[in-house]
Amino acid sequence: MNNKKIILITGWTGYIGSHWVIAFEKAWYKTVIVDNLSNSSLETLNWIEKILGYKPDFFEVDLRDKEKLEEIFENYSFDWVIHFAWLKAVWESCEKPLQYFDNNIIWSLKLFELMEKFGVKNIVFSSSATVYAPENSSPLVETMTTWNTSNPYWRTKFLIENILEDLANFSGFRVVNLRYFNPIWAHKSWEIWENPEWIPNNLLPFIMKVATGKLKELKVFGNDYDTIDWTWVRDYIDVVDLIDGHLKAYEKISPLSAFQASFPPREKENEWIFETYNLWVGKWISVLKMIKETEKIILKKIDYKIVERRAWDLAEVYCNPEKAFKELWWKAGISLKESLENSFKFYNK
Repeated sequence: MNNKKIILITGWTGYIGSHWVIAFEKAWYKTVIVDNLSNSSLETLNWIEKILGYKPDFFEVDLRDKEKLEEIFENYSFDWVIHFAWLKAVWESCEKPLQYFDNNIIWSLKLFELMEKFGVKNIVFSSSATVYAPENSSPLVETMTTWNTSNPYWRTKFLIENILEDLANFSGFRVVNLRYFNPIWAHKSWEIWENPEWIPNNLLPFIMKVATGKLKELKVFGNDYDTIDWTWVRDYIDVVDLIDGHLKAYEKISPLSAFQASFPPREKENEWIFETYNLWVGKWISVLKMIKETEKIILKKIDYKIVERRAWDLAEVYCNPEKAFKELWWKAGISLKESLENSFKFYNK
């Protein structure tokens, strides 16, 4: 146990964070996880225990409670951090912008302060393709302009990216900044998946709740976009592929990894890094196309209703993942068909 790398994960009980814990524990890392449970449940810890056979170290801590968080830093010699403690509902951020700035910005700053104090300067940040300026044309690449975001949630992602870049430049942080947008499916154990109790914000859980009779119909927000079938277009990535990308990102940061041979040599092992990668499949699909592909899997019709556009939706958002393929040796390998089949099995479970 003592020779394991120790990783601090914040916001671990969410859809992505819980997969992260499992993947890294199985890859022989020790995870220490913190969450205030404001938007999640301890039930996730029970799911993780079923999969791993034990419970990872967990602390119910609010990141604003700097004193309690500092105690955790004092008790563990963290090698690096993954930060998932994030409010992420776009509509809610428009209604409660100050709450989102407090949670996503202030909480993050408290965490970064302790990372600097204890010399824990390695971090993989869970960012989003929403930081790309709306005037950029898809497929999006990492060198394109970021700014001009259309809602408070997206702006908090943009601001934290810039804060971390400054911490890399001026405080020696080593940051891998991962941009993704639409993870789908779930853990292969069938114990953890994206299954919100409320009306879903994301497309696939909404479709699956209609497919399994839990909701009457799907809302399609707008059919007047300048796209192939007039509905908006996105790229979807299986969460298993996404977590594999995070593992590869760790290899990018780790100064002791043999994987470092694939990167340009640095003058010092502790030299700062700020690198951004798109973790996407690189294939777009429209809302109506996703409905049709799901219908092929479930062999029945998905009822949907066209409603008004949402103010924050863009016509096309999909990325070019070539940089991650070249530098991280990462590429999404799970097909949309397989993801849809597994999702339907979960919702029928």
